[in-house]
Amino acid sequence: MDVNEAIVKTLEHIGVDHVFGGSGQVNGSMLLALKKSPQIKTVIIRNEQAASFMACGYSMFSDKLGVCFATGGPGEFNLFSGLAVAYSDSLPVLGISGYTSARDRGKGALNEATGKSRTPDSPAMFNATTKKSMVIEDPDSTCDILEELINLAYEGRPGPVHIHVPKDVTIMQVKNFREIKVDIKKVLPRQQDIDAVADALAKALQNNEPICAVLGYGVVRSHGEREAQTLVEKFQIPFSATMDSKGLIPEDHPLNVGIFGTSGDPGANKYIMGAKVILAIGNSFAQNWSFGFKPDLFKDKILIHINIDRHEIDKVYKADYPVLSDARPAIIALTEALSKRVKTVAPKKVEKDLWFDRPVQAPGTKIHPADLAKAISRNLPANSFVMGDAGAHMLWLNCYMHLTKNQIYQNPGSFGPMASHVNGAIGVKCAHPDKVVVCGCGDGAYQMAGFELMTAIQYNIPVIWVIFDNGEFNVIKKFLLNLFNDQAFMQFTNPDFVKYAEACKAFGARVEKLEDFDAVFQKALACGKAAIIDVVVESEVYPPFGLGKV
Repeated sequence: MDVNEAIVKTLEHIGVDHVFGGSGQVNGSMLLALKKSPQIKTVIIRNEQAASFMACGYSMFSDKLGVCFATGGPGEFNLFSGLAVAYSDSLPVLGISGYTSARDRGKGALNEATGKSRTPDSPAMFNATTKKSMVIEDPDSTCDILEELINLAYEGRPGPVHIHVPKDVTIMQVKNFREIKVDIKKVLPRQQDIDAVADALAKALQNNEPICAVLGYGVVRSHGEREAQTLVEKFQIPFSATMDSKGLIPEDHPLNVGIFGTSGDPGANKYIMGAKVILAIGNSFAQNWSFGFKPDLFKDKILIHINIDRHEIDKVYKADYPVLSDARPAIIALTEALSKRVKTVAPKKVEKDLWFDRPVQAPGTKIHPADLAKAISRNLPANSFVMGDAGAHMLWLNCYMHLTKNQIYQNPGSFGPMASHVNGAIGVKCAHPDKVVVCGCGDGAYQMAGFELMTAIQYNIPVIWVIFDNGEFNVIKKFLLNLFNDQAFMQFTNPDFVKYAEACKAFGARVEKLEDFDAVFQKALACGKAAIIDVVVESEVYPPFGLGKV
């Protein structure tokens, strides 16, 4: 078999069933190899950037490797945004792109990006955006390179990797093809670290000191939701999810204090600031969570930080008890160790103050974004995924959705490009075809990548996009007004989203009154195909960003 076929066979072997990419001269022969695969569904996108975001979504809530591919040069450069998301957000993704044949390098060949003779240096750029990038120069090195990179994608803190496949190499024969071995060594905690944490928590519990567990995306990534719930229930530890793990334990749980941070729930901000012990698991103290990296956030507190990445520990705040470990095995070990020290804990009553429970002050005649967020969660089926793209709507969803039925919410993370989740939602649905996937996005974010609606229709991927339609970059406008009492270039015009949806043969509906939303959303759920719900929302209101300053 040739190099292309060897790559496809390897992806089949490790369980990949979807890949996302674009066509081009340099990687055209790879499409022929994918065409022969009985297992892999190849999704050809409208823009390669979307392929990289879809690969992120595909791996986000699964153990599957996200795969995106592109031709060399301009095509592969469109992959950078998604690979940067995977790098920032700990997602195992493999990028595959074409490369100039050895005999043509340095001559200014079509799409050349070797770094020679004033061509862009794509190997340097991919090495700066992934855990590692390699070039397959010898066809007999194909399996070795794939084995190294795929293991690296999952090793320790997951992340993206990349291979260049030169045009002449793609069709060379692999004489030594073999099935690769994926042997991921788990990052397990040291027992002495767990014992130290257990001692500290036992002392705090015995002294009835306020403790709060902060549960981040690392808990979701390691599938530790049940173990985390067991831990907090057994020892009656109030907990807070982060913005990218909202819903990992049902938000109606009696120990849930809400989301902390600049757009956090008032009750969560009050409780965590008053807590004496913070048990942070699988989080990185993001800027919005930490009130802009507030220096004295943990003053007079004990900070326990469990993270899979040694570079995350002490990066922002010095941990009193650092534990280098994947979240799930650390939670299991901690629960066992603490059980030996603490037998029973009296039930705790948490004073709740969630934005969701507060009345919404609607100043205008249009739908208030908070009411729309409530309506989405009210209609959301159990076991659903909600993807919030970058913008004000992301904060409205964070504050006013109430996820109680094994539903999970994800925001775009610290790198946070607009349109990442508009496209990423398609990848999530491919990995979880039996679950409902909803993307809550702004009209600005949707217009950056909404042409991939045709991709969803072509490949029968029924994602629901709910567009918060206010004709402006709302949260940036508020930022400018706060700093300068002025704003500029924040408004834009929108197309007729319903007509666009219908032109693509998708479901499309426009909602201008809140009371109409439920019925429209139910129709979108039942239609069995990609859907756009264009909801006209008020523009002169802003999410509670920074209102709960500490």
